[in-house]
Amino acid sequence: MRSVLKTVAVSVIVAVSGVAYAQKGETVRIAFMDPLSGPFANVGQNLLKSWQFAASHYSGKNPAGVNFEVVGFDNKGSPQESLNTVRSAIDQGFSYIVQGNGSGAAAAIIDAVAKHNDRNPGKEVVYLNYAAVDPALTNEKCNFWHFRLYPDTSMHMEALTAFMKDQASVKKVFLINQNYSHGQQVASYFKTAIERNRPDVKIVGEDLVPIGQVKDFAPYAAKIKQSGADTIVTGNWGQDLTLLVKAINEAGLKVPMYTYYAETTGTPTVLAAGGESEVYVITLGHSNPEGELGQIRSEFKKKFNDDFYMSASATGIQLLGAAMAKAQSTNPVKVARAMEGLSIKGFSGDVQMRAADHQLQQPMFITKWQKNDKQHPYSVENTGYGFVPVKQLDSKVSSTPTSCQMRRPSAG
Repeated sequence: MRSVLKTVAVSVIVAVSGVAYAQKGETVRIAFMDPLSGPFANVGQNLLKSWQFAASHYSGKNPAGVNFEVVGFDNKGSPQESLNTVRSAIDQGFSYIVQGNGSGAAAAIIDAVAKHNDRNPGKEVVYLNYAAVDPALTNEKCNFWHFRLYPDTSMHMEALTAFMKDQASVKKVFLINQNYSHGQQVASYFKTAIERNRPDVKIVGEDLVPIGQVKDFAPYAAKIKQSGADTIVTGNWGQDLTLLVKAINEAGLKVPMYTYYAETTGTPTVLAAGGESEVYVITLGHSNPEGELGQIRSEFKKKFNDDFYMSASATGIQLLGAAMAKAQSTNPVKVARAMEGLSIKGFSGDVQMRAADHQLQQPMFITKWQKNDKQHPYSVENTGYGFVPVKQLDSKVSSTPTSCQMRRPSAG
């Protein structure tokens, strides 16, 4: 497959003059909020490093000429703790927040940021969501101050079922997801999308598991096996995916599994322990990108002996730099307005922050877990395996309509 991940520089598809801006040389501080302790800490720590690495990589090398600094705040994955971290970040003078692990936490942050901004004109905060995928966040809960960098669940399911449409072997699906908004939405949107794209496919079983609480997934693996499913679909992440894969391996269950997050910390190692397995990811990239993303991934591996798998962190830094150049300011109100409708050259094609709901529109990939070869040499978690591209889907394929009724701050 011919790689489409070309060398990119942040190329803003807006009219930006070449003058030196007043903000050149400023340091923009970004508060990162995700679990840095507890059962999902391994993922949170990787993503904090990813944001910090992307910030360092693009500091000074962006259209605005600004520097970026990312500081971690441990929200423990909890909506209540997220309120505390938002207050703490604001008290410390942060004007930009990023978060991604947990749609419940994301909803709490959206609400907290909106209330703060309403009550404190002149001290506004912007929130970049890089992975919380509940569609409600850019529909009925949409807010001017919230920008999502990652495809939501409805977009994931459009991409997945468009691919499944041509997979004749998919006939009986078992859905297993975490029992909170994200997992519930994965199940709901899959059912709707598969009915439209493959009405012959049957759902032969479904489970919602308590998030971060199940230590042994053997009973779930046994239930999947007993159902006669020929395909598993899961939005699980962190230990809830790692332990599910472990239980599936131990049960000798060899059926294709479609995931959102099999590339995240810990899961590849457990996948490799099970030998050959047919596992797919619906995502933004793959293990062997070329160009600038390939360079970032290689340098990150060299520095941390870890994998840079969240390209949305690099896209987020790029987007901020481009918006600050367009706004000729680091002021969060001006930058938020500049981000609306903004297009940049992404790692796999043009991406655009849709003004109507602040959902980034971008291409997606279906990738497959396989042993490394000459064409795909990158070893995820040093396992000798990686995620290779099976199909790239244009942004129009995964794009879904929005019901957002955006209330924007008055100008001036």
